[in-house]
Amino acid sequence: MPDTLKQSEVDSKTDPSVAKQYDNETPKEQQIKDFFQMVDGKKICMLNTYRNGIGPVGRSMALARRDGPDFLFLANAHSNKFSDLKENKEVQISFQDIKTQDWISVTGVATTTDNSDPRIKEVWSRGAAAWFGDLGDGKHTGGPEDPRMTLIEIKSKYVSYYVAEVGLLGYAKEVISANITGGVANTGKLRELKEADLEKARSM
Repeated sequence: MPDTLKQSEVDSKTDPSVAKQYDNETPKEQQIKDFFQMVDGKKICMLNTYRNGIGPVGRSMALARRDGPDFLFLANAHSNKFSDLKENKEVQISFQDIKTQDWISVTGVATTTDNSDPRIKEVWSRGAAAWFGDLGDGKHTGGPEDPRMTLIEIKSKYVSYYVAEVGLLGYAKEVISANITGGVANTGKLRELKEADLEKARSM
């Protein structure tokens, strides 16, 4: 059921939805495990870079591999995101499940490699080649040796994510009830992992 809004919550100038759904109870180790499980079930994300004179620029990307709380992407070295990253290495990754309303937001720092990185062969797949094409010159084949084939590695600095605790019907009921009662819809748990938590995650 929706939670009652209190005057003290308004006076404190806090966001009641965040305050009421923020998870202070689940141990961080479990939050980390849940974060890993959620990411592993959502292979497509938005990768957002920052472009000078424009602002944030996003594009859909397939996750090549998760290494603890960090992420690896295969990418075309000729794409504009590499010029973005040359100017500003801070990025954001976001995942969302429209069926459950779960979402994940990751802020991190990106590093890029060239085609000599041996991990390219580890994460390359025939499906990845479809996004590069074969020029027929024996060099730009879309394969792991293609000089355009590079990696973007993102080290996470901050993670926030939301775990829905109701289905779509329950979500609708919460919203409707909140509108009727003046309460605040309570549909799940909001969690955050800070740098110390992410360092712990790298050792798990």
